Amino acid sequence: MQIVRTREELAESVAHLKREGTLALVPTMGALHAGHLALIAEAKRRASKVAATIFVNPTQFAAGEDLDRYPRREREDARMLEQAGCNLLWMPPVDAIYPDGFATTVHVSGVSDRWEGEARPGHFDGVATIVAKLLLAVKPNVAIFGEKDFQQLVVICRMVADLNIPVEIIGLPTVRESDGLALSSRNVYLSEDERGRAVTLQKALNGARDAILGGQPVASALREAKQALVDAGFLKVDYLSLVDAATLEPLEERRGEMRLIGAAQIGATRLIDNLPV
Repeated sequence: MQIVRTREELAESVAHLKREGTLALVPTMGALHAGHLALIAEAKRRASKVAATIFVNPTQFAAGEDLDRYPRREREDARMLEQAGCNLLWMPPVDAIYPDGFATTVHVSGVSDRWEGEARPGHFDGVATIVAKLLLAVKPNVAIFGEKDFQQLVVICRMVADLNIPVEIIGLPTVRESDGLALSSRNVYLSEDERGRAVTLQKALNGARDAILGGQPVASALREAKQALVDAGFLKVDYLSLVDAATLEPLEERRGEMRLIGAAQIGATRLIDNLPV
């Protein structure tokens, strides 16, 4: 696996890989886990060559969030990617992505406004901007993202369609621990006690899905799910809602393709999860 840090090195390496076939991209912020490796495996199925990026993007962190303490372990991550069969790793410094005078932001209206967009103002502008820059720099045939950050996936799909970026976006189902907790780089923040209770988020979403599909009114199913989180010791429930899977607009009754989405805080850690309905 080749590791590059400059755009010049990247352009040369990408050109070489594309001469040998199709190219898939897996963008990450590092602190890799089995979920990321599943993305690499899917990328290998979709293309003949695989590139990954590691970049902790400062523009998607609001003031007071965990930018400074976000886990960084480049050497271990690089080893995991190489063992997984990745061909190219781009790890640019911040000033290579946002040089002096950088003044452009990508904003995706509508699907970025609610939920995480409301809880974390400016977050999706940072996400859309960095993903656009990564896609335009690497120019992959396909890019793979996890469905755990479901709203992020919807925002990226909308951006790619609107800007006519020639890449196929693939969403991969959430990879989970044996007890159902969604894998996340931020799970390392959880204490042993918090880790035991954190799985309640996934259980609450599962319970709400079963109730809704069983005919229970959406509002009461969501109310019971939120109460389950409170009873488990979650300090705050930012949202737990049934939404249209394409528009992310809230639904009061079953209709079409749906997602249950949730975000809640346990201890000092904020967890997100979602389930298809």
